[in-house]
Amino acid sequence: QAADSLCLSTTVYLEARDQSERGQQAVAEVALRREESGLWGDSMCDVVTARKQFAPAIVSPQTRLGNADAWVRAVTVSLESQRNWQLPIGERKEIVPGASHFMAHAIASPSWSNARQVATIGDHTFLRVQSLRPRGG
Repeated sequence: QAADSLCLSTTVYLEARDQSERGQQAVAEVALRREESGLWGDSMCDVVTARKQFAPAIVSPQTRLGNADAWVRAVTVSLESQRNWQLPIGERKEIVPGASHFMAHAIASPSWSNARQVATIGDHTFLRVQSLRPRGG
């Protein structure tokens, strides 16, 4: 579980350290929704390191997490997001309901960018490319 928290925190930092708290929560939510579906792996670390999905699988392994304040914020947001996601589905606070993907306009224009938009927060757009259900659900 500690590894999963670290993997989610690293993802939030790399993907959204310059975004608002709400933007960081939305990035964490997409990763948590994917983990819950089981389609990208059995753990958060599997999900965020799946080929070409999140920054941890794309940036150089030598990338340094050099902004200590942003790292603390990313860890805090990640831990709070994980606690929220452990609640029953009807009790969770969802920032981007149903979003399975997100993109940063400045660096990406993926083939799925015309999917149904759920929200735009900062410079990220959150989309429902596919309907994700909890494993066994």
